[in-house]
Amino acid sequence: MRIRSVRRDELPALQAIERAAGEAFRGRGMAQIADDEPPTVEALHHYREEGLAWVAADREDAPVAYLVARLVDGCLHIEQVSVHPAHAGRRIGRTLLDHASRWAECHGVPALTLSTFASVPWNAPYYRRLGFRPIDTPALGPGLVRIRAEEESLRLTRWPRVFMRREVGPRD
Repeated sequence: MRIRSVRRDELPALQAIERAAGEAFRGRGMAQIADDEPPTVEALHHYREEGLAWVAADREDAPVAYLVARLVDGCLHIEQVSVHPAHAGRRIGRTLLDHASRWAECHGVPALTLSTFASVPWNAPYYRRLGFRPIDTPALGPGLVRIRAEEESLRLTRWPRVFMRREVGPRD
């Protein structure tokens, strides 16, 4: 897999990747998540313009996974990581996260943060294996508090959620 910046003409493909990846939630009784629409092309374009949107491309240079992020509370906040199910289990998500971590380190950003479902195996347990640690609620910065309020308004908190952080730089 080759990690590279997203091209403008690929934005609809990112939506298709997210829709396909979201289907896994249906089997966990989370149909609302599976049915949730991905970010609009305009929203994805904003991440692209900020230089914070990357894809994992296959041998034909077609996107099979993507990651978008934004700066929140001085950290690189991972908004979305999606891997098409046909390419799952190949460490593609991990590779995208490591790429984001290298970007953060090069730009003087100390850590990656994200918000995820606490009990879904490919969410918080997966991120723990990749070095992310839960952030205690009192330690949430104002930006993460706003994200939590957005998640509550979207009723995402029907299922337990957790904010997590991973420092950038060399890892064991």
